[in-house]
Amino acid sequence: MINPKARPCDEAAIRAVRAGECGTNTKAWVLVGTILASAIAFIDESVVNIALPAMEKDLGASVAVIQWIVSAYTLCLAALLLIGGAAGDRYGRRRLFVIGMTIFAATSLWCGLAGGIAQLLVARAAQGIGAALMIPCSLALIGATFDEAERGKAIGTWAGVTSIAAAVGPLLGGWIVDHATWRAIFLINPVLAVPTIWIALRHIPESRDPHATGALDWRGAMLSFAGLGLLVFGLIALPNWGWRNLTVAGAIVCGVALLVAFILVEMRVRHPMMPPALFRSPMFSGVNALTLLLYTALGGAFFFLPFDLMQVHGYSATIAGASFLPFTIVMGGLSRWSGGLIDRVGARLPLIVGPAICAIGYGLFAMAGAGGSYGMSFVLPIVVLSLGMVVTVAPLTTAVINAVPATQTGVASGINNSVASVASLLAVAIFGAVALGVHDHALDGHVRAAATPAVQHAIDAARGQFVIEPALAGLQGDERAQAAIILRGSLAEGIQVAMGLAAALALAAGLCAALTIPRRLEPAPTV
Repeated sequence: MINPKARPCDEAAIRAVRAGECGTNTKAWVLVGTILASAIAFIDESVVNIALPAMEKDLGASVAVIQWIVSAYTLCLAALLLIGGAAGDRYGRRRLFVIGMTIFAATSLWCGLAGGIAQLLVARAAQGIGAALMIPCSLALIGATFDEAERGKAIGTWAGVTSIAAAVGPLLGGWIVDHATWRAIFLINPVLAVPTIWIALRHIPESRDPHATGALDWRGAMLSFAGLGLLVFGLIALPNWGWRNLTVAGAIVCGVALLVAFILVEMRVRHPMMPPALFRSPMFSGVNALTLLLYTALGGAFFFLPFDLMQVHGYSATIAGASFLPFTIVMGGLSRWSGGLIDRVGARLPLIVGPAICAIGYGLFAMAGAGGSYGMSFVLPIVVLSLGMVVTVAPLTTAVINAVPATQTGVASGINNSVASVASLLAVAIFGAVALGVHDHALDGHVRAAATPAVQHAIDAARGQFVIEPALAGLQGDERAQAAIILRGSLAEGIQVAMGLAAALALAAGLCAALTIPRRLEPAPTV
């Protein structure tokens, strides 16, 4: 329930905040509340990735289930992100922020206490709904509270502090997995959510967009949700059931058909959540294609890194979490330098060079195989990858904004964020299918050469799994050592191919920039 003592739900209250009439601490409270909310979302996403191997082992789950633990959340977030922002503009940004945070906290608790896989998947999907309301309203509250002269500094502070949270998340998640249980990672969210909700209700004024009077695009949201959901279901089921399975083929075909229907609806509806007219700009279309390719590569690589570190190389969850630190340090430390790149050389060159550097990083990951040191196999590649991303991210954001009229920059930014979320969703499904197919094929080659029936049985038991310990149960001595070498090597082959795919996608992203972004940015088109 919204605090009855809160300030009026109108733009006059926001103008008062900007003028300093609502107290000198109000802007600080807005910043603290939105930073906490974003930190919760960043921490949750990163710690879940680190905990996936432990979840697979503890739940006795297949790779498909593990993929859905990530995808159930990302699907709801990607499909509802735009409509969540539009709902905040219409019904009140603080109101939707509080509702989203409450849902996120409650469903996080549900994830931690889930009695089985089905409950966990439903809770993760509900978590995504909460995030789709909370995340867009966080930045919208900053935009509504701070005027143009202060907004850049406020967003910079928000980005800096949340990047620290992103750095702490994997390390904290790894430590929790090593010393407690993966369930405890979900209990972080309610602890941080309670003070965030209190701050929002007591200290953040309500705001709306007085011009946001059109109906919400629920048809578009439901079509995108159903289309993406069926497509991802088909891709995740593909390695186990094959292309000839009617369920797999039907899910993929129906998913694509619903996504085509989504595009047609967006072309005809009065207030589309994804205005098709924006895509008349070749630069806007190209930048979003670049985003889709680049973030699909990043999402796939980050999904597999914990499995590579813990299952192939045998590192602890804490050490696996620490491997992500260089990425955040480089991104945070060089973000200001990256922001000035577009002023010095324009957007085109960084958006070609940055993805190419990322491709080198993925290539280094692919070369690691089942051997190599921690520094050369993981730290060096992730430093190279982070350099590529830091060259890319700020120019990418600027290019998105420059590609559309000034009145539609908010919509354009929201679309680009949604494309990045869709990329993460597709990454888990596509990369999982590719790596699992290679892994199982490699096992087929080894099972015939296995020394004993016990080793053969262990190899067969490892099919469809990215965690090798359960397959090794009951083996001792030389048999266990032989089976472990085979299973780690086969998993490493699958991950190598996945990293090679990431490199190819990153190069394709740079090609998109070369083909669609002009050497000199022309004035944004009138849409």
